[in-house]
Amino acid sequence: MPCDAVTIVAHPRPSSERRASSDRRASSRHRAPSGRGDVVYPAYWVAAAALIVATLLGLPLGQPAAVVAATIVFIGGGLPHGAYDIALLRRAVALDRSRVGLARGGLTGDGLLRVGLVVGGYVATALLMVSLWLTVPLVALVLFLAVAAVHFGEDWAMLEEPLLRVAAGAAVIGAATIGHPSAVSAVFVAMSDPRAAVVARIVTAIAPVALLVTLVGIALAWRQGSRHWASAMAVCLGLLIVLPPVAGFALFFVFLHSPRHLAQTRVLLRDMTRARWIGTGALLSGVAILGWWGVRVIAPSRFDPSFGAQAFQLLASVAVPHLLLSRWLERRLAVACCAEDQTAAP
Repeated sequence: MPCDAVTIVAHPRPSSERRASSDRRASSRHRAPSGRGDVVYPAYWVAAAALIVATLLGLPLGQPAAVVAATIVFIGGGLPHGAYDIALLRRAVALDRSRVGLARGGLTGDGLLRVGLVVGGYVATALLMVSLWLTVPLVALVLFLAVAAVHFGEDWAMLEEPLLRVAAGAAVIGAATIGHPSAVSAVFVAMSDPRAAVVARIVTAIAPVALLVTLVGIALAWRQGSRHWASAMAVCLGLLIVLPPVAGFALFFVFLHSPRHLAQTRVLLRDMTRARWIGTGALLSGVAILGWWGVRVIAPSRFDPSFGAQAFQLLASVAVPHLLLSRWLERRLAVACCAEDQTAAP
């Protein structure tokens, strides 16, 4: 696997070679330069077309049964993309021992201690988020929205300006409030308390600005070669405005955001067999769901009975540690993968 298959390009090529390669790509297939992100799979267009047809036919996508179905889709299809953080951590520590490639002998001693400490911090961060939902849910909600904006902005690797990426990430949330302000407000209140309606109004107020900035980002992404991503996000933002909030979020989260991160992680963990890969994602996602169910059983009065609200709370509880750990790990492993490929080259 070439080292430019991952998002982070660790060893820049000579400028003349980069220009020639970029020109060939731009003139032939209009694809984004290596490492700049243009991952959109056909399943997204199938799902978007199905939702458009359902809307035109007047199907009740906002009814309780449809909302529950969309919630199951975004949990089942989106939660696994963060399930490989521990596997990425284990490989990063192994690479520290071998400096190049995966340590064949496994982890012992200091390596196991480091993995244990980081995993402990990861779990502690998730438990902190759970405790915030139990004690100060309004703070947890605001933190979740901020983390989501930053994390979704990471999908826009083709944009250089960090604030532009954050605005693009925030637009995913803001678009839904423009089309369905009362429904989004109801979800926020169910996740938190009645004061969350004020948060929903603030998001609605800033949403037009975020969308305008994101339109600039879409234009820049198109010009720079990320035409698949630019067109997919333009359609997705439109559907986020039109569709009921949970259905629109499921489309983005499961068919645009999650596949992009799964593809990157699969490259970094390419030593895993397919069976182990699938099993890891299913097992750790199941552990997260069971853990949340346990918290819900222990303190039922602290949570709104709404299935959708609890699903978003679960997502928030694992999103914060995922954001803190995954970006550092991806950068570290991308550098190591490039070194491994270059060492293996004749």
